[in-house]
Amino acid sequence: MEGRSIVAGACGRMTIAVCIAAFTACAFTAPTRAQSIADFYRGKTIQMLIGGSPGVSYDFVGRAVAQHMSRHIPGNPGFVVENMPGAGSLTMTNHLYNVARRDGTVIGMPNTNVIFEPTLKLLSRDGGAVQFDLEKFIWLGTPVQEPQIMLVSRAAPATTLAQMKTTKVVFGASNAGTDNYMLPNLVNRLWGTQIETVLGYKSPADIFIALDRGEVQGVSAAQSTLMVNRSNWIRDNKVAVIMQFGFERVRDLPDTPTALEQSPNPEASEMLRFIATKFSLARPFVLPPGTPADRADALRKAYDETIADPEFLTDMGKLGVEIRPVDGPEMTRLIHNIQIMPARTVEQLRALMQP
Repeated sequence: MEGRSIVAGACGRMTIAVCIAAFTACAFTAPTRAQSIADFYRGKTIQMLIGGSPGVSYDFVGRAVAQHMSRHIPGNPGFVVENMPGAGSLTMTNHLYNVARRDGTVIGMPNTNVIFEPTLKLLSRDGGAVQFDLEKFIWLGTPVQEPQIMLVSRAAPATTLAQMKTTKVVFGASNAGTDNYMLPNLVNRLWGTQIETVLGYKSPADIFIALDRGEVQGVSAAQSTLMVNRSNWIRDNKVAVIMQFGFERVRDLPDTPTALEQSPNPEASEMLRFIATKFSLARPFVLPPGTPADRADALRKAYDETIADPEFLTDMGKLGVEIRPVDGPEMTRLIHNIQIMPARTVEQLRALMQP
């Protein structure tokens, strides 16, 4: 009653037309806003840019998100997935920042190496290929926290970290800017192992084939890539898992220690924590800077709903991908922390990981 008398008093001092307009604005502001998002997206197509080649776990996760996300966006736009590999995902990320539409119809999925490139400068000479500011992107989140898994064949001459300090083991890798090259390098320099890395394989799948054939004896691979392509290796005890790079042990490898747990000294631990942050952001989804705030909010909400969607979770389970999400705000915080890491730690890590 009190609220009604206040409104009545106000109407006594305003014209009826003004009063009706005020009530209309109050009653329909929220629905109109929601409707404008639906109107914008209805009949449109969202472009999902994946900064890597098709046929690997990165691609599978990106395509699964695209497949399920439409029904969580007002207006139910279609999705088209485009792979844009090149320069360790720098090509796609530079495109997303400088060229892609900023109207809410483009979503990017860069490789996590890109998140570290402005700091570590391992993919391009002194970071010269970086044409973006990570903190100006709008981060939706990652559905996966995924460690890199270092393993060797049971037929290798050394099958433990201790044995690898005195006996050479040959690993396969793609190129000098990939984790499957940089992490064995890091292990050699921190633990004194004798890993010899052979470059030139086009994809992790090619390295797995080479390991099956005995061309190489070990590999460092993303957990989901390993489980999608060679889950039988672990199930049938065909490989020895040396370590996993992440903050904590994953469900599938409860008995395999993390690199942090085996750290040779406190200084190494600081660098390994830095690296572990990367694997907490394993499959990042991001919008270009300048995306309208209401559309960014709608896409972030749709993304959050997608990675909790039972159908999406079922599809990921079939691929052997464990969903452990980091949301957009937390991802934004972690990326900021990367940018302000002590220069001494960054330089030491860079020296250890580069060729």
